[in-house]
Amino acid sequence: MFALVSRDVIYLKVDVATRANFEREGSAPFSYQAKGGKRAIMSFWRMPERLYDDPDELAVWAEQALAVARRSRDARPQPTARVQRNTRKKRPKL
Repeated sequence: MFALVSRDVIYLKVDVATRANFEREGSAPFSYQAKGGKRAIMSFWRMPERLYDDPDELAVWAEQALAVARRSRDARPQPTARVQRNTRKKRPKL
């Protein structure tokens, strides 16, 4: 996932390579109230308002967010294949 929308606001995926761009624009990260009343902050930052009026620049930022999402996906460990075992007890033959 390279973007999300919450309350009519678009947030783009960021990492250490792109976060400074969002900070320079005065953007803030997406956050929400998690269980236990703690504030959870995600790796999505509010899209700068000026991009709504500049589709060419928006495309550049969206491409960067997509690249971040792909890097994040590729960095995750791949799931290992599980061996399915028969958990039912075998009945003795009569």
